[in-house]
Amino acid sequence: MLAFVLPLLGGVSAAIPAARAQSVVTLFVTDPLTGIAIYGWDPVSYFTEPEPLQGRGDFEYVWRNVPWHFATAANRDIFARAPEIYAPQFGGHGAMGVARGYVSDSDPRLYAVFKQRLYLFYSAGSREAFLLAPDAAALEGEANWPALSATLSVK
Repeated sequence: MLAFVLPLLGGVSAAIPAARAQSVVTLFVTDPLTGIAIYGWDPVSYFTEPEPLQGRGDFEYVWRNVPWHFATAANRDIFARAPEIYAPQFGGHGAMGVARGYVSDSDPRLYAVFKQRLYLFYSAGSREAFLLAPDAAALEGEANWPALSATLSVK
């Protein structure tokens, strides 16, 4: 069952770099300029706020050799206790791409929270495709992820 899906954030001012492609595809989607996970968005805020929040550098936590930013110290501490719960599925790579057998980047403003898990998407179309059959897409992604992730760089 779809727990909740928040709309595309049209009013968010934080920019995603226009050139999102990375020369080395890493296990986690990171900002290619800073190395910060999911372009600095606070992964806990997807679960606790009406709209996700941009993290701040003074609330940083390094998990699996990748820096993650948080909007508050409390969110950082929550993540530190259970990062597997709050980190996006498939390292933040586009969930429909993984479900279809390939790795793609994602836009952290395009997301869904399904069965208490965060999924990010490359495009609004891929998000809509996921929402048409989220159980099947999530299961396909879970089946494909071990082989796909084995081909990715850790950093």
